[in-house]
Amino acid sequence: LFSETSGDTAERTFNINFFAPAQLIKLLLPLMGKEKRSHVINISSMGAIQGSAKFPGLAYYSASKAAIANLTECLAEEYKEHNIAFNCLALGSANTEMFKEAFPGYKAAVTAQEMAVLISDFAVKGHKYFNGKILPVSESTP
Repeated sequence: LFSETSGDTAERTFNINFFAPAQLIKLLLPLMGKEKRSHVINISSMGAIQGSAKFPGLAYYSASKAAIANLTECLAEEYKEHNIAFNCLALGSANTEMFKEAFPGYKAAVTAQEMAVLISDFAVKGHKYFNGKILPVSESTP
């Protein structure tokens, strides 16, 4: 539960899910958009959209994923004239060992490999059609 989550756990969750990608973007920005359109794809979660309401104890996780989605929208607006597109994929469940441990008995509709192919395809083509979007990628979410 939220009230039982330690400050260290909350800080670690935000460091991994928000601050690390934000710092990486900040470091790479000077290299982007110079010769051809650049495309930043942030990875979020359906928890950013749904708030993981079905799963008590994921408030910090969901909030950190919502923060990276919001950053995506802000940066898309800030850098739209600099030839850089920013989009965010809000991923649903993928059948991984971590997922199986977290949600015993639930089978996700897609494999991690299928999710990776989708992300790769979007990296190549997504910037042509989208900027500043949070796109749900979910067959189902527990």
